[in-house]
Amino acid sequence: MNKELKQVVILFAGDSGDGMQLTGSEFTNTTAHYGNDLSTFPDFPAEIRAPGGTEAGVSGFQVHFGSVEVTSPGDQCDVLVAMNAAAFMKNKAKLKPHGILIANTAGFDARNLRLAKLDTNPLIDAKAHYEVHEVDIQQQVSEALKESPLSVKDKDKTKNMFALGFVYWLFNRPLDYTLEFLQKKFAKQPEILAANQTMLRTGYNYGEVTDTFTERYVVAPAAMPKGKYRNITGNHALAIGLVTAAHKAGVELFYGGYPITPASDILHFLSRYKNFGVKTFQAEDEIAAIGSAIGASYAGALGVTTSSGPGISLKIEAMGLAVMLEIPLVIVNVQRGGPSTGLPTKTEQADLLQAIYGRNGEAPIPVLAAKSPQDCFYMAFEAARIAVEHMTPVILLSDGYIANGSEPWRFPTLDDLPQIQRNLVPEAVEDFEPYRRDARFVRNWAVPGTPGLEHRVGGLEKKDITGDVSYEPLNHELMVKQRQAKVDTIAQHIPHCSFECGGKEDDVLVIGWGGSYGAIQAASRQYADECKSFAHIQLQYLYPLPENLEEMIRGFTHVIVPEVNQGQLVKILREKFLIDAKSICKTQGVPFTSKDICEGIKKITQN
Repeated sequence: MNKELKQVVILFAGDSGDGMQLTGSEFTNTTAHYGNDLSTFPDFPAEIRAPGGTEAGVSGFQVHFGSVEVTSPGDQCDVLVAMNAAAFMKNKAKLKPHGILIANTAGFDARNLRLAKLDTNPLIDAKAHYEVHEVDIQQQVSEALKESPLSVKDKDKTKNMFALGFVYWLFNRPLDYTLEFLQKKFAKQPEILAANQTMLRTGYNYGEVTDTFTERYVVAPAAMPKGKYRNITGNHALAIGLVTAAHKAGVELFYGGYPITPASDILHFLSRYKNFGVKTFQAEDEIAAIGSAIGASYAGALGVTTSSGPGISLKIEAMGLAVMLEIPLVIVNVQRGGPSTGLPTKTEQADLLQAIYGRNGEAPIPVLAAKSPQDCFYMAFEAARIAVEHMTPVILLSDGYIANGSEPWRFPTLDDLPQIQRNLVPEAVEDFEPYRRDARFVRNWAVPGTPGLEHRVGGLEKKDITGDVSYEPLNHELMVKQRQAKVDTIAQHIPHCSFECGGKEDDVLVIGWGGSYGAIQAASRQYADECKSFAHIQLQYLYPLPENLEEMIRGFTHVIVPEVNQGQLVKILREKFLIDAKSICKTQGVPFTSKDICEGIKKITQN
């Protein structure tokens, strides 16, 4: 019997070597093909090789999918697939009361209980709170692959495919897309291919031939605008946005970076696009990385460098050089928990003040922030547009949650995107003046090697107009003011902000930025059900702020700012607009849930 549901949250959890990220990704891709709206949250262990069977080594992948609009990975899960005791203990609080627990009993033996620091099997107590389905996946693997020539260790690696096949059966999902994926992944390893395909089918058939479940579930496709869609992560969308922007600007894209979690995938993705003229350089350190990108921009390319908080700290002096040179440069910060190396695989929004203020001297840089995985494409494009058209470095803030999370993305066409205009001096001009500016305080872009456009650049202060080195006090003050005026003027060339939901008729205004977007949107529906609606503005341009923001926020009884930090944007809004904005702060290494937002609003508005 089939039961229709509007939305479901599934969490796959197990040891970091159990393939939970692959399992979740494949379920997500199949669900995207099916036509559901979705949002995901991969959760990685912070340690590279945490001890197996311990909570520190648990890897999870949460996917929220539905026939309705989905904006967040969900607060609690309807189904928890736990491959061992540690995975269950770490995530049991996320499972809804009476939710479905699919437990691999082989992962709850004496050894696994000891590693998870448990005296008794938690499944015994779990049966009083959840719908528990115990499956000895280890035994299923041994039986199904008894004729396989693979080693016991290699056979064991296929147990995630059994779990995936079983969940496919439970939610009426086809096997075809994962079978095709396995065919490509293991094309040169036929024995491993056969074993994984066998276990995927075995898991599906297990649901068919046993009475584990008396009903299956159907989640119909979502009503979404027509177009071509693909499931995409934030890092991949960001990479494609940069490539598209370079094409629209008519320049080559150069990436200089150093691998750092969770920004490394941007390098990996960009390195695949050599056919679009993209050049990637993996530098020996963060300073060399941004130095190479600055050199590429000076030479006429669009220079890009990416990192996370600790790496951005190392790039700061060179960022000041890019401000001094006034060249186009995109600096991406995929934020993670800190300080120092902090929480390498966990998310945070704690680098906003660093982005806006964190340089020596007066060195203003525009700051943008993406709000969702697919929005990383548009904000990467926008960061590149501002960098090229306004001849300035630009900081784009992402975070670990939206960088690794995924959602359906409808392909735009090139005609949907604006052309990017370069201030390029195409040929020699008499008495070229490199720091002569237009009405936007923007200087021209002179590519080295063009006869007659010889000019001097460097880290020392420039003389206005000529670019010669100058130590004159009044000239330094003039140049400081001009660099600030150039960034301030960008506010005239960015979109006005608008309400994501609600409006002036509401008493409460919630202002979000970055990865808070999905949870706030989900909370707007939940909070409305409790007879208290609110307006929502999501800021994507953080410095300078949109020109109409002050007008938008005036008149609300409560202005509330959720942030995965100790309250950074709220400080800026209080200072700039002299309003009594209040914070909802969370610094746990995980994104907001809609419950966090709802409870935070209630606490503030009821006081």
